[in-house]
Amino acid sequence: MSTLVANSLFQQLKSTFQELESSNEPTTLKAIRQEAFDRFEKEGFPTVKNEDWKYTNIQNLVNKTYLLNEDVDIADIDFSKADIPNLDAHRIVLINGQYVMAFSSLEDEIGVTVRSIEDAAQENGFEKHFAQYADKTDNVLVALNTALYTSGIYLSVGKNKVVSKPIQIVHVATGGTSFFSQTRNLFVIEANAEVEFIESFITLDGTAENLHNKVTEIVLEENAKVQHYYLQLAADTGSYINHTEVYQHQYSLYNNYNCTFPGVSFVRNNINVRLDAENVESHLYGINLLSDNQFADNHTIVDHLKPHCESYEWYKNIPQDSSTAVFNGKIFVREDAQKTNAFQQNNNMLIGDKSTVYTKPQLEIFADDVKCSHGCTMGQFDDEALFYLRARGIGEESARILLVHAFAFDVTSRFSNEAVRKYVEDLVAKGLERK
Repeated sequence: MSTLVANSLFQQLKSTFQELESSNEPTTLKAIRQEAFDRFEKEGFPTVKNEDWKYTNIQNLVNKTYLLNEDVDIADIDFSKADIPNLDAHRIVLINGQYVMAFSSLEDEIGVTVRSIEDAAQENGFEKHFAQYADKTDNVLVALNTALYTSGIYLSVGKNKVVSKPIQIVHVATGGTSFFSQTRNLFVIEANAEVEFIESFITLDGTAENLHNKVTEIVLEENAKVQHYYLQLAADTGSYINHTEVYQHQYSLYNNYNCTFPGVSFVRNNINVRLDAENVESHLYGINLLSDNQFADNHTIVDHLKPHCESYEWYKNIPQDSSTAVFNGKIFVREDAQKTNAFQQNNNMLIGDKSTVYTKPQLEIFADDVKCSHGCTMGQFDDEALFYLRARGIGEESARILLVHAFAFDVTSRFSNEAVRKYVEDLVAKGLERK
């Protein structure tokens, strides 16, 4: 049921929480919600005084009123904006965060369970893992999500199950009145299972301003393998705050490919990976091509807790016009994490005199037998290289695209899915076309 209260967003959220208190949820879940809301009520929304939000001011987003828990109209929904050429994939659709079973295509995948998050409380994986990872971080917006989520999915892949093709999760934003959604996902990948997720974020035409606070917890049990893509394609009426918390067991592999393209107004991605067993591997890759007044902030944490683990992180930012990119990557190597191999790199190409990048790669090592490195580069578009190409008969637009493709290649070449890699490279070319 839609809720619209003509006062501050904080009061709206408080009223909504009071409504949820009267639900028929299990007592343990109600207690989790209460603890989370108490924390949010005490701390409030983060401000630029918080070091992790120093360059990311959300006050203009939260000093408004929104529809909360809006009813979803699924009639005549067009998902074509999420289509990826030559991709054969299952599809899960969430409209303003609400799971729409009618659009699911996973019926033939025995060993894969999908439930709306509201219907998942009795699942063993939910009881064991929900709110056990993300809620232990210092992100107060996770607490807000835990207290107030009413949408999202629970997905589990059973032991030894290799999912036959990728699962594309399409996040659709739609509605004629400004709305705020709280989406909560929990993915549990059991021992020896393998799955590939492709999350596409799109906005339907005519959609009003929309704010999303999304939290996803991902658990990889022993020897599980996950490939995970974020393709941010939403329109400029959308603002997204995403928190992804990954917890890995022995011999597991998690790869994240995080891409933002021209369109969406505001993006804040927190991606945290905890390597809490020996012989764990994680790779984080990012391409952010921005234009106009876009703002994209990527905060990552790779936390090495045990020995003999490896992580590799490479983010590239390409802000154009008056857009702003932020990168803050933290690697922790704990005292017990001997024989760690960790790499982090952030490269930035600014196109235009008004584009901005704030970057802060961090490496904290508390072990003595490790191999670790991190670095950052910053540069303008190479006019000499552009001149060189144009002098050989290549048009200016084609030359610009070639140079940016060359810059992005270190990251895109590591995409494991060929159809997604080609799609991303095409989106980069479209995002560079002159208006």
